[in-house]
Amino acid sequence: MKEFIVSTIFSFILYGCHSQTNNQKIVGGPCEGCEALLEYEEESLNSTDTLPGFQPNGPKVHLYGTVFHNNGKTPAKDVIVYIYHTNREGIYETTGKEKGWGKRHGFIRGWIKTGENGRYDFYTFKPASYPNTTISQHIHMTVKESDTNPYYIDNVIFTDDPLLTRSEIENQKNRGGSGVTTPKKESESALVKVKRDIILGKNIPDY
Repeated sequence: MKEFIVSTIFSFILYGCHSQTNNQKIVGGPCEGCEALLEYEEESLNSTDTLPGFQPNGPKVHLYGTVFHNNGKTPAKDVIVYIYHTNREGIYETTGKEKGWGKRHGFIRGWIKTGENGRYDFYTFKPASYPNTTISQHIHMTVKESDTNPYYIDNVIFTDDPLLTRSEIENQKNRGGSGVTTPKKESESALVKVKRDIILGKNIPDY
């Protein structure tokens, strides 16, 4: 616990200094764990990422979409998208070697950075609901534009999830656009396609 607190404080300091140095616009309101978006270790990101656990687990999911500017029409370049989710038992699985927010988010997570066309693609698998709860299956998403701090958008949720209720759908905040998705099976493939477009700043406080 002590190591996690120290790591979190360090991430906060690092993130805060980074924001001030670049005069980033602070948007989105409180966001516990949004600093995790900055924890990618690769020197460079591209528009496609395959999450750990993709090969051995199923249903296999191709989560994709386009990141648009606030007008909802123009593709947005150089936007980082971070996702994480539970394993097939509903747990944020760890190996014991995680650092920073990986200790809470687990190792089933990934990052991309959009190109000119704003497209992103994640290859992962469908998460399970938290054990002994009625919370629907979901994938967490955080985004960062070049001139803002990281901010969270609506989770990806699935219309074929038996735990998803009409009330939950109607009460979505639509942060970054709708996260309600309808999975579609790819013909002659084990992949389930899940489309979630992102509109930067939509329903984001202080944007």
